[in-house]
Amino acid sequence: MDFDLPEEMKAFLDELDAFIEKEIVPLEKEHIQYFDHRREWARTDWEGGGTPTAEWEEVLAEMKRRADSAGFYRYAFPKDLGGRGASNLEMAIVREHLAHGGLGLHNDLQSESSVVANIPFVYMVRDFGTQEQKDEFLEALIAGERRMGFALTEPNHGSDATWMETRAVREGNEWVISGRKRWNSGVNHATHDLIVARTSGKNGDASGITVFIVPMDTPGLEITSYDWTFNMPTDHANVALNGVRVPHSSILGEEGGGLLVAQHFLHENRIRQAASSLGAAQFCIDRAVERARQRVTFGEPLSRRQAVQWPLVELHTEAAMVRGL
Repeated sequence: MDFDLPEEMKAFLDELDAFIEKEIVPLEKEHIQYFDHRREWARTDWEGGGTPTAEWEEVLAEMKRRADSAGFYRYAFPKDLGGRGASNLEMAIVREHLAHGGLGLHNDLQSESSVVANIPFVYMVRDFGTQEQKDEFLEALIAGERRMGFALTEPNHGSDATWMETRAVREGNEWVISGRKRWNSGVNHATHDLIVARTSGKNGDASGITVFIVPMDTPGLEITSYDWTFNMPTDHANVALNGVRVPHSSILGEEGGGLLVAQHFLHENRIRQAASSLGAAQFCIDRAVERARQRVTFGEPLSRRQAVQWPLVELHTEAAMVRGL
């Protein structure tokens, strides 16, 4: 089996690298405080719950504007949204390639920011939204005029999402949502939150779960705190929903069919995150090999010693296996 990349894919990666070198690397150097030893302090609003500073997010926004103007940012989106309709396989190749280049403004895994956009909300609205929702959100999400948080996980429920305790009850043409959400990523700058709640059925049922598009300024929706992590800044919020009222038209997808909508987010995102992790791992392996060749002890480079060779070979082999998968 031939695992070589198609020539057109190689050409695209070369084109992408040239753009990064010309447009993004100089921008990164202008704002090097966000990438050197000062990065956490420069990026983090310590008095604002540990969230990203407005200045740091503006640098990210400028990177995205340049990438969009050059025709790279929308690579994965359908052609009617200005993209190239890239497949998940093509996106996996691009994501690994960008992460393999090391961390930088071109690809900041901490903030899920890249010159090639990864915005699963676009696919969710495209595939499940009404025409009115598509008109309001599709282009606005890509342009950054609308931003969404994803509220699935709860304090007591993670992978057991069908047992979530958040409930939505219909009253006429409105729904009243009550519950708690955790790891509600992105709400620090979101205009809307995608709230996943049970609307019918019993715990454990795959049906009876519904997704609501809720404006962040809706009464009863409150960000109570942020979970600080080892990697700052954070956007992992704890959110309280106390009698949040939204119209029936705020439902994304079918009433009771929200688990499919939520999984669409995960299915689009997880393969790309795995590819990015592989690229980051390969970057680290390459640096370790480089160091082993350069470091000389007792008259020989470390790379000549089996105790160093073997784990590096195993790591490279594992990375190759993951790439094949």
